[in-house]
Amino acid sequence: MSSSARRRETIAECLSDLQSDSVDSQLKSLQTLASITKVSPHNRNLIAQTDGAISTLLTLTKSPVPMIQPLSLSILFNLSLNPDLKPLMTEMETIHHLNSLILHTTTSPESTRLACSLICSLAILDKNKAKFGVAGTIQVLVKSISGPQTPTTHHLLSCLAELVQFHGNCTLALRSGAVNLLVGIVESGADYGEDLAGTSLGILSLLARFEEGLNALIGSDEVVRFLVDVLQGSCMLSKEGAVEILVRVFDEDEEHLRDASELPVMVSLLADLSVRGSSKAREKAGLLMKKMMEANFAPLL
Repeated sequence: MSSSARRRETIAECLSDLQSDSVDSQLKSLQTLASITKVSPHNRNLIAQTDGAISTLLTLTKSPVPMIQPLSLSILFNLSLNPDLKPLMTEMETIHHLNSLILHTTTSPESTRLACSLICSLAILDKNKAKFGVAGTIQVLVKSISGPQTPTTHHLLSCLAELVQFHGNCTLALRSGAVNLLVGIVESGADYGEDLAGTSLGILSLLARFEEGLNALIGSDEVVRFLVDVLQGSCMLSKEGAVEILVRVFDEDEEHLRDASELPVMVSLLADLSVRGSSKAREKAGLLMKKMMEANFAPLL
């Protein structure tokens, strides 16, 4: 028997066992499928091409038995790594189920992380981003992030960051109160940690690409002081987000440019960032300094 035939036989046996009443058989088959799909695109295609395979795995993600849910999600995530399978897997039923997993308080942290990873993987295909917006995933993520901080908060934020790259999803995020939520996370950086604050600033900069997002930021209290406070911190990811937003804010409203120029620390912060920041931060810091000089607002050093 050829190796390809053996693989097909193994997959068929595993999928058959998944529909049995034996938990031990289900777990053994899930472990096998998780292993053979981890590195083999061909095996992923073989499974996806088997009638009922994806729906069976989705059903098992609802199982109350420990390990069955995360193993099923892990296999689905592995399948989603094949670009040609992403459209096939982004059914509304699948999205609604992933939403429910994120919202359900009994879902384990591991399963929540895997659900977020699966959403991100499927949403890498731009055509799929809108489907998540239609299915209410943006509201689900904002609601979950607004709750108490958990070990999955970073995954939830990363998931939101992927989805708001689509303009329509930005609008949904804004209407769900994302700006105030994300600003609150950044301002509570000591409680949330630099990684979460940096990711939140990154999402805010994505929202600020569009008029409604930028207007929401400009309309928030003391947006310039808030961003300058970020520049005084130590997280380079946060600083990148802050200078990117400041460029957009200054382009939109000269009054905010004047406010920034009146802050004694502004020029020194930008000068330091233009020398010691990341390449992205250096570029934006240089652009901000140029804007201040051209407007004749910059204070003397």
